[in-house]
Amino acid sequence: MVPALAISGGLHVLLVIVLLWGADFTSDAKPTPKAGRSIEATVIDPAVVNAQAKKIRAQRDQAKREEAERLKRLEQQAKRLEQQREQEEQRLRDVKRKKLEAERQAREEQKRIAEEQAKAKEQARLAKQQAEQAERERQRKLEQQRKAELAAEKAEKARQEKLAAERKAEAERQRKLEAKRKAEEQALKEAEQARKEAEQARKEAERRAQEAKRQQQEQEAALNDLFSGLESEASQRQSARGQFVDDEVARYGAIFTQMIQQRLIVDDGLSGQECVVNMRLSPTGLLLNVEQKAGNSRLCRATKTAVASVSQFPMPDDGDIIAKLRDIELTVRPN
Repeated sequence: MVPALAISGGLHVLLVIVLLWGADFTSDAKPTPKAGRSIEATVIDPAVVNAQAKKIRAQRDQAKREEAERLKRLEQQAKRLEQQREQEEQRLRDVKRKKLEAERQAREEQKRIAEEQAKAKEQARLAKQQAEQAERERQRKLEQQRKAELAAEKAEKARQEKLAAERKAEAERQRKLEAKRKAEEQALKEAEQARKEAEQARKEAERRAQEAKRQQQEQEAALNDLFSGLESEASQRQSARGQFVDDEVARYGAIFTQMIQQRLIVDDGLSGQECVVNMRLSPTGLLLNVEQKAGNSRLCRATKTAVASVSQFPMPDDGDIIAKLRDIELTVRPN
């Protein structure tokens, strides 16, 4: 830090000398009437002064940086020396600890050898007693082995009988599984056949409905032409319309019943039973509620589960038909 201050001071002195060097002081020998003496001065260029000042500041900053780097190197060197000192102290502590540990292990080894010698003498004394005891134990074990062999023969026989029973039970289980698999395959085939038949019935019902609608339209046109303005015409149209709505409600009821039966899961014990349920639907066919009205309780529980699994039923575009389908009773019978 001291060399940096010395360099900075020298640079400032040099700047003062340069400034004084550029000044020229002269005196005139001839006195003027009013002023006895005049002094002439040479003006110093500010640019030169600024350049010299910048140079001095740059040199001063460079000196500060060099001094900072020198101090940093000294600090790093001091840290390295401190680390080396700590490592050497740790090495000496490790050497001392290892020496103490070796001495302790040597003392323990001597103690262990003495204890083992004492134990060896005691073991030699007991060896004879143990040999006699071992002979008696051998004779006892031979007798136990003979008894164990007899017990093992009985156990093996029981094990073979158990294995035979397990094989028989496994064969029966496999037979039942195979029967169940075949039954499920048959049920799937029957369900698929029922679905196809229901689809055909639906298409036929739709065809009949279209035909009925066409005939109705023809009848209405003929009635309009023949009985225009007559009161009976309105009555006949209303009757035909009501019949058409009832037919469509019945057709959609059959479709709903078929959809429910396709998802109905029951056993053969419910064959011949029936369940009457009431369904409330939204205008789009979404299931809102289902209640048991009559019939077998087990079948009705299975029916309600099947209805919930359908959840969405197809609806027509006709508002009168939708109004009747929104609150409908259906009778479900196992196929």
